[in-house]
Amino acid sequence: MQKGPISKYPKAKKIPLTNRKWPDNEHTSAPIWASVDLRDGNQALAIPMNIEEKLKFFDCLVATGFKEIEVGFPSASDTEYNFIRKLIEENRIPEDVTIQVLVQAREHLIKKTFESLEGAHSAIIHLYNSTSPLQRKVTFNKSKEEIKSIAIEGTRLVKSLCEQCATENIRFEYSPESFSDTEVEYALEVCQAVMDVWKPTKENPIILNLPATVEISTPNVYADQIEWFCTHLKNRDSAIISLHTHNDRGTGIAATELGLLAGADRVEGTLFGNGERTGNLDIVTVALNLYSQGIDPELDLSDLDSLRKIYEEVTRMAVPERHPYSGDLVFTAFSGSHQDAIKKGMDLMNKKSEDQALWEVPYLLIDPNDIGRNYEAIIRINSQSGKGGVAYILNHDYGLELPKAMHPEVGDAINVFADKASRELSAEEIFNQFKETFVNLEAPLKLLSIDRTFNDKDDSLILEAKIEKEGEEFSIQGTGNGPISAFVNALDEKAWKDFTLNDYRQHSIGSGSKTEAAAYVQIISKQGTHVYGCGIDPNIEKAGLIALVSAYNRLHTH
Repeated sequence: MQKGPISKYPKAKKIPLTNRKWPDNEHTSAPIWASVDLRDGNQALAIPMNIEEKLKFFDCLVATGFKEIEVGFPSASDTEYNFIRKLIEENRIPEDVTIQVLVQAREHLIKKTFESLEGAHSAIIHLYNSTSPLQRKVTFNKSKEEIKSIAIEGTRLVKSLCEQCATENIRFEYSPESFSDTEVEYALEVCQAVMDVWKPTKENPIILNLPATVEISTPNVYADQIEWFCTHLKNRDSAIISLHTHNDRGTGIAATELGLLAGADRVEGTLFGNGERTGNLDIVTVALNLYSQGIDPELDLSDLDSLRKIYEEVTRMAVPERHPYSGDLVFTAFSGSHQDAIKKGMDLMNKKSEDQALWEVPYLLIDPNDIGRNYEAIIRINSQSGKGGVAYILNHDYGLELPKAMHPEVGDAINVFADKASRELSAEEIFNQFKETFVNLEAPLKLLSIDRTFNDKDDSLILEAKIEKEGEEFSIQGTGNGPISAFVNALDEKAWKDFTLNDYRQHSIGSGSKTEAAAYVQIISKQGTHVYGCGIDPNIEKAGLIALVSAYNRLHTH
């Protein structure tokens, strides 16, 4: 790598736009979406999709809501051609879906493309040729006029063949390939010349697709290019301005979003950003970005996991775990502070009524339920996790409503276990470790049986219990206003009470015949140590006594 001032790579040229409007604009509606998965995405695969895989993917794109789908490059190979023929001949294209086909501005390729579309109810012919100085110099060795002539002659041929074609609804799209690296004045000149030949109208507009074939500048520069182009184009209302970004600089999504603010109407991209090099624009992310701002994306992404499954099957590509919205870990928090905030937000959402359903959960941009995800994966536990996450898992998965004051104690215990394991813990592991540390503990003190009677004179309860202490069996008796206080007094009679009862909570778990009671007792030692124990039993009174015994055992084993 060069050091100091870098002379090897030129800076992107500024656009002569002194009164740009796009920074103050807002997204208000979804653009026209055009999937290029079956063409641009497919050509980037090490093993291209076969016809059956393309058919499955096509059906998936239709079900997702795409109305314009670029199905291939029919003049490139027999597989591409035969796939398009199969779609048409087997009547697989819904009436409200338009297929799009790509073709270079070359006569024999254009004619072959028209052959592939015979019998289609509607189609978009997508013509392109490269216009950038680099392509003109290195690839084609042609002048500006020669390059423009290629676009003009290609358009004339398409127009002529359209007039002879039985398909009535054929629309036209033109791309000055490498638009983002082309002088904006020249790109406009070429597109204007194409429009002069095609003669679009407001009712039958041309699609002018302006690709960042290679992302060479910051997104704001691309937005400037789009706004400059839109404001200088004659008959702007006769053109649909389309974006086609790539991700070479990692900012393809930003470029698209700013390009829409700059005046574009349409977006080409792929599911999850598949494409050559670093990929095409990820339509899913842009669509859900709009959704997160209260805009209907007009795509059905309510079962994103199923969509991803089909994508991964036919492309043999994997969506990364941290991929926006779609990855396995994007709704997951390992950090303790994040988990606590999420839990508080979820608790608040559960208390809201339907008319107060504004999404307000820290760290979660959208509700995972909206895209078919559930809350089970939101909070995951490792050594970096905290009290809130553990409490959430125990509550969500096992119905345990731990007292808030108990959260730090339980969190610390699970953290020690996770640290020793040096890995993520499953919900089952967390529950089992909680039980082992806090629930129904039987040493050094074990509750064997209880018997109770009431004193009619003062409504007090007399509790008789059999216990085992350090392997020896005892009978104890105490009186109190309830089983817990009576048991504490019984221990006091034996001089075994070296604590103060500080907190007692209980609740039911489950329903019907499988209902159990969960109880939580906190005691404080004479030295000031706070200790919780938990009891789980079908009998609510026994659950409370077991919780007290568990707390006692924890106090005397620490």
